[in-house]
Amino acid sequence: MTTGYSDRINHAFAFAAKHHDTQVRKGTALPYLTRPANVAVILTRYGQSEDTVLAGILHGVIEGSVRDGYTREELDEWIGNKFGRPVLETALAVTERRTDDDGVELSPEERKRDAVVRLSGASTDARWVCAADALHSIGTVLADLKRTEYPETVWSRISRGREGTIRYYRTVCDRLAEVGFEAPILGELRRAVEAVEQHGAPALKG
Repeated sequence: MTTGYSDRINHAFAFAAKHHDTQVRKGTALPYLTRPANVAVILTRYGQSEDTVLAGILHGVIEGSVRDGYTREELDEWIGNKFGRPVLETALAVTERRTDDDGVELSPEERKRDAVVRLSGASTDARWVCAADALHSIGTVLADLKRTEYPETVWSRISRGREGTIRYYRTVCDRLAEVGFEAPILGELRRAVEAVEQHGAPALKG
């Protein structure tokens, strides 16, 4: 269990801030660093270990590096040596891959499906990172919907659109349950998805 602050966590935030630098969340002016920060808050709120919180903070850095073609050896040297290989392993277990086991390049949608399928072999810590990341993402959508009278302005900046977004996060919930992840965060995630479905429903015409 972590109290939410340590030299390692401070180092991870500094490391992530340097990596993400001027990046912003898609369709907003919010710094990308708000994502790992919120994931860390969620994991800490549920009393997860320091290594799990570190994996949540560094998940975006690692996923971006995999997308950019970093090898496992390079990631070991760059991140594993700094924060520990268990942290790297946890994040990699729920990171979207560029290629499948046969080296075939995956499309963006295939990468997401592949990551969901691989939850079956992920550790409990990795499943916590997945759930916290999903909760923050869908929670951000819900918060944006509550702040506007025009839900279409929210959905227009999300590539999957309303139906695709709801379907994806329902799939994540179902898969986590399917592989035996029964942590209370899963109930919170399901409720957030249901709230988005209800709040973001298109207005009926006529």
